Amino acid sequence: MNQASGLKQMLAAMVGRVVPEAGAGHQADGLLAAVSTSRRHCQTIAVAGGKGGVGKSTLAVNLGVALAGAGREVMLLDADTGLANVDVMLGLAPSRHIGHLLDGECTLQELLLPAACGLQVVPAGSGARRLAQLGNNELAAIIRAFDELARPPEYLLVDTAAGLSDSVTMFAAAAAEVILVVCDEPASLTDAYGLAKVLSRDFGVRRLRMVASMARNEGEARQLHQKLARVSDRFLDVAIEFSGWVPHDERLRQAIRRQAAVVELWPSSPSARAFKKLAGAVDKWIEPEHAGLDRISFFGGRTAPAGGMPG
Repeated sequence: MNQASGLKQMLAAMVGRVVPEAGAGHQADGLLAAVSTSRRHCQTIAVAGGKGGVGKSTLAVNLGVALAGAGREVMLLDADTGLANVDVMLGLAPSRHIGHLLDGECTLQELLLPAACGLQVVPAGSGARRLAQLGNNELAAIIRAFDELARPPEYLLVDTAAGLSDSVTMFAAAAAEVILVVCDEPASLTDAYGLAKVLSRDFGVRRLRMVASMARNEGEARQLHQKLARVSDRFLDVAIEFSGWVPHDERLRQAIRRQAAVVELWPSSPSARAFKKLAGAVDKWIEPEHAGLDRISFFGGRTAPAGGMPG
């Protein structure tokens, strides 16, 4: 089935059958999908944080560029459908966005924008009310659209929106791994805990990985992790692992202003070294054996054989 012509049919088929709209019942009820016996060929990682302003998109962009710079095939989905900023952070000028995909005007492949080091970006729209209010059926259609890629990448990074909306939890739960980006602020810890609670209670997520942002040193970063893990271990059925930290760095601020990744502009800066270290760790992560089989997931319904990502 041609992706562009078939996406509307997919949405129509989903209505009332696979993913109900928000408010029609329990949020998690609509995320269950038929178990796929096909093995995924792409490591999917959602980057989330609950609170805005913690450096979530900065981490997603620089992790993507660092992985791509190391020779990996990487796609970055901007999943903040209403207030997209990945394209802005990388100095891109998309002519189409996810809304065009949902309307059947283009395929996912046709949406891809080349960025630094060979990173491929799936842009979202910005300032469009309709995209800011997508229902669960449309969110599910975006996730399912990745099944149609002829050759998936080695990595799909998903930069989620801030907050605790259906779109955040749905995109995060659809990934095999979730990175929680946290900074040393009470609201950041509270929101990260809230997101962990929803993902574990409503979606069966049993492991999250925390990265401390804007930390002064590794000791401070690990203390931040201990604060979050201490509460989650007591009240939640989810393990939150410490996966790294990103320091305060003026070069990072300058790179953001220049609309470029710090790992490309100043690869020897403290923050760039931190992102590259994280990329090295991510490259060794082993996907959970049964990740995503009990809920809708990226590449979860894929049956075609996988190869490398097209250039």
